[in-house]
Amino acid sequence: MKKKEIKKMTKSQAQKDIEKFKKDLFNLRFQKINGQVTNTSKIKETKRNIARLKTFIGAKANA
Repeated sequence: MKKKEIKKMTKSQAQKDIEKFKKDLFNLRFQKINGQVTNTSKIKETKRNIARLKTFIGAKANA
């Protein structure tokens, strides 16, 4: 997820995306344990997207 895409979002859209990414991360962790993950960098990317969205929400709350 790019910074430009995040800036266009509303706070509620960002929260929905966080929930979606958390579900994805949960599934990726199980796939990793079972040896089904082909692209392990997807886990790191998902964590970063969650962090970006949380930072965006925090900045919106303070503004």
